[in-house]
Amino acid sequence: MLKYQLFPKTQPLTDQLLGVIEVFNAASNSIDSMSYKYSSNEVLKHVLPGLKKGGYNVEAGQKAADKILVPVFFGLNGKPEKSFNADAVSNNGEIVIEIEAGRAYTNHQFLKDIFQAAMMVDVKYLVIAVRNTYRLSDDFTKIYRFIDLMFSSDRIRLKLEGILLIGY
Repeated sequence: MLKYQLFPKTQPLTDQLLGVIEVFNAASNSIDSMSYKYSSNEVLKHVLPGLKKGGYNVEAGQKAADKILVPVFFGLNGKPEKSFNADAVSNNGEIVIEIEAGRAYTNHQFLKDIFQAAMMVDVKYLVIAVRNTYRLSDDFTKIYRFIDLMFSSDRIRLKLEGILLIGY
């Protein structure tokens, strides 16, 4: 069953974010973490057509040329000096999507995703898709609580307008 939450909880979902949810919802029977033990790349393959149709640039493979690079800062002559990879980026560059599987909570990959998205130029929203269940652990709920705490406290301030957490 697909679950999702936008943080901060004071914001309504935008049309673009609703579109991302619709893509994952359409693929939910094929990617349900209770039924399938897919890697993040396998999940990406299932949502790729919907994301492309929705106006996203999507990682095409594991080779360097297939990666989606989002600039962090620029060097001489305005060339990107530092960039981070993303699984998908909206055509306007405002939404970055990261799909995680087993490493999402156990290796704190979601924290790396948050840090990188916060550093990316022009990115307003991060979408993190994680397994609802991984090795009998409720990863979605654990990450939900962590992000909720982060947005409920004023100790850390992100330039991101929001983080959409999707559990598949």
